[in-house]
Amino acid sequence: MKNILLTGAYGFLGKVIASHLRLLNFGLKTIGKRPEDDFWLDLSTNDAPSINGSFDTVIHCAGKAHSVPKTEKEKQEFFDINVKGTQNLLRGLEASPVLPRSFVLISTIAVYGKETGTLIDEESLLLAKDPYGLSKIQAEQLIQEWCLKMNIICTILRLPLIAGPNPPGNLKAMINAIFKGFYFDIAGGKARKSIVLAEDVAEIIPEVTGVGGIYNLTDGFHPSFSALSESIASQLGKRRPMNISVRLATLMAKIGDLVGKKAPINSDKLRKITSDLTFDDAKARSVLGWQPRSVIRYFKIK
Repeated sequence: MKNILLTGAYGFLGKVIASHLRLLNFGLKTIGKRPEDDFWLDLSTNDAPSINGSFDTVIHCAGKAHSVPKTEKEKQEFFDINVKGTQNLLRGLEASPVLPRSFVLISTIAVYGKETGTLIDEESLLLAKDPYGLSKIQAEQLIQEWCLKMNIICTILRLPLIAGPNPPGNLKAMINAIFKGFYFDIAGGKARKSIVLAEDVAEIIPEVTGVGGIYNLTDGFHPSFSALSESIASQLGKRRPMNISVRLATLMAKIGDLVGKKAPINSDKLRKITSDLTFDDAKARSVLGWQPRSVIRYFKIK
């Protein structure tokens, strides 16, 4: 039985990972800010955490998720949590009785800094300029350097939008808008985006710990907005979302440019919504035996 240390065990993805590991009877310990955690501490502020125990694998799932910061303080939070928190975790592990054999980082496709593109692979340059993407790049670099120094197997999983029961973020906003009847597909909703099931990510983790490397994980189908919205509407018992023409959407976006940040759409958002952004998971399929399920077929919103 492997002993595993998991950070972020009570976050959206962390809960799914923890549940799967317990189902497989791994010896799981968690570290975080929740009273339920085995090691109760804030990694972003505790620069010398005490982590007693021997762990075969560390899974670093904790972090500040993607959002648009409104203040300098909010921008800094990405670096305090995603970078400083990672540094402190590594310090704690280095001071622990026995070093882990492997380390798995849950990262993001945001490190590529791309807003459009098709089948972007792991060899692409990391061009992120936003605080979230930059902080995750720095976290990846820290962990890679530390694992190389300590002779620890390092695996980095770069994830796109994650689908699972009661999702947060953009997917939650989409579900709420469809439920309230405020959601519309634009230009037929043909733009495709990479997405992956939380359960599939959880299931592959035990398989990657002894392999190492950097991998994009997607469902391989890269559903269109229209396919995703139709699936969600069907589960909610709502009619299929209506479509807005490009001309009308462009007019609304220009008005949004004048209104400012409170507008539901502007030219920048419109460009993202109507552009493909997909990532290549061929490496994971070849090396890890990654066989994901279709989000459209298997995603359950509750």
